[in-house]
Amino acid sequence: MSTWNPENDVDLLSGSEDEEEVAMKRDYHGREALLFVVDANLQTAGVDRLMDALNIIRTAFISGILVNDKDLIGLVFANTKHSPLPLEANALDNIVMPEDCAVFLPLRQLTKPIVEHYLEFMGGVETQFANVYGLVEPDGHGRFDLMIRLCIEMLEKCGKKLNNAKIVYLTDVSTPHPSSSNHFQAALQKASDLEGKEFEFHVIPMVDDFDYEPFYKEFITLSRAIEMDSFQVPDAQMLREILADRKLKQDFLRRCLGHFSFYLGPNLSMSVQYYNYFQRRAYPRKVQILRRDNSLVSTKRVITVQKKDEESEEVLHEYQIKSTGGWYSCNVGGKNLRISTEQINRVRNLHKPQMMLLGFKHRSSLPEVIYSKPSNFMYPDDQSIIGSKRLFRALWERCLAREKIAICLFMSRRKSIPRYVALVPVEAPDKADEKNYRSLLCGDGFKIVYLPEAKHIRNIDMYDWNDTGNSASDEGVEFFQKIIKKLRVDYQPNLINDPSLDALQANLLALSLDFTTDNSSFDNLLDTTQQDKRIEKIVPEYENIFDPEEEPAKKRAAKSTADGASAPKMPKVDEEQLKNLDFVRGLIKDKSLANCTAAQLQFILRFHFDASMPKSATKAKLVERIEASSESAA
Repeated sequence: MSTWNPENDVDLLSGSEDEEEVAMKRDYHGREALLFVVDANLQTAGVDRLMDALNIIRTAFISGILVNDKDLIGLVFANTKHSPLPLEANALDNIVMPEDCAVFLPLRQLTKPIVEHYLEFMGGVETQFANVYGLVEPDGHGRFDLMIRLCIEMLEKCGKKLNNAKIVYLTDVSTPHPSSSNHFQAALQKASDLEGKEFEFHVIPMVDDFDYEPFYKEFITLSRAIEMDSFQVPDAQMLREILADRKLKQDFLRRCLGHFSFYLGPNLSMSVQYYNYFQRRAYPRKVQILRRDNSLVSTKRVITVQKKDEESEEVLHEYQIKSTGGWYSCNVGGKNLRISTEQINRVRNLHKPQMMLLGFKHRSSLPEVIYSKPSNFMYPDDQSIIGSKRLFRALWERCLAREKIAICLFMSRRKSIPRYVALVPVEAPDKADEKNYRSLLCGDGFKIVYLPEAKHIRNIDMYDWNDTGNSASDEGVEFFQKIIKKLRVDYQPNLINDPSLDALQANLLALSLDFTTDNSSFDNLLDTTQQDKRIEKIVPEYENIFDPEEEPAKKRAAKSTADGASAPKMPKVDEEQLKNLDFVRGLIKDKSLANCTAAQLQFILRFHFDASMPKSATKAKLVERIEASSESAA
């Protein structure tokens, strides 16, 4: 059983939706900033390694402009000999530039001209990078602390409110300075500045055998204010894949749907939050446009109060009121009772969003598939109740060890109807079963399965639901039910993309940036060879239950004319008609002799022209001989 991994906890990416818990509610009005820093030492090992780093940034640019173009993205080259100005030179007026750094792109919102500018730069970077930027002399080690200071200053002076800021350093050098130099200690001191500014620092190794021990292990732990023993060496290749696929990262690391308290008993509760079990794609919203001037149609809700004459029903007085000033009226005991909207909302808000534990049942009592409502996912949160993560972990391990599920009463949000749910413990996949890094996005926790009510249950007889087309016996229906169960796999939405949305994105890129992309949405599906192994033992039963299949006779292809169109069907020629010379000459005139068989053509030669040809003669030669004999006879 895997231990609780803080990397799988998403409380840093989530916020509270409770209206009264203002202190717990996080601010999501800021933007996300991603500042790429590319080490110029990548060119010393060959241009290919530098191009790999720039291609990762290229993919991140394209994913960013497709998913959320409001994010800020910048690009800096470190350890360079020259420092050319960026396209927007005035963006560096208030920033102190160090000598061994060059800013290619200040922190800007992604637009089409920015992406095109970067693509043009990549077109000649292989031959021009060494001349335009170069490598700092003499040993290629620039001031790492000044580079960090430049990144912090760019993030602070970007002109936008930042909610999440990251510095991504792409390098293949294990230490920026020798451990005995003063610059080494100055670089470590910059980690405290990152921790105080709440800026995240990530190093992306461009080599698989990267050594974190000399410098980056201590630097990262200091910048994140964690113990050095808790640092785990990540997979370099996986880090590069995650960085390139920013579209997927924003797809899964999303805000929570709500925050609530989970009551386990009278005096025992913990703080949790729940998420979508799979991310829904955000398609463009539909808008209504006027045909006259193509302006958007805006609708407003207006509440009007009217006073009418009882006899003539004529409106005597009319005025508008706000939605909060309305009321509901009803007759009770002969009197008119008026209820304000504030009183109704007070009754609706009697209960806060919460979950109550009712009991436990064995996991086998829950069906494999329930089509009532899409499932959610639940994680712990220590913001309001300290120790919720530890208690959540204990409950999760206990349910997993005993194969139990928790039956609870869940009210997801205010003014909603409570539902009975089942908490199913799920664990992150083992590393041996991981196909790629996408499986890491699903961590340990409880899946919230909404139990169906009486109105959701439908009894369908699988034997009588389609009598007209289902002629199989009961044994045959049971056989194919086994086949379906064998071929059923666990749905992992993080391994499958939306093909329609991928096609839309490919078309947008082809139109705007004039290049094509590969559509690999279904490359990660289950291999067909594994499916064949699952059903190979029960396939022999198919021949015993069902009759052998007979292949239908293949239809002859229709003959086509010279212009490619299908020739009309001709009626079969009778031998009695062939005895008439005028009928034969009519066939010759209409070019229809080819419709006759070879035996009929031999009959025409013998009967009318007293000639014969060998049996091996083709129909074309027979037709030519008949036409020649007819012309000579005429």
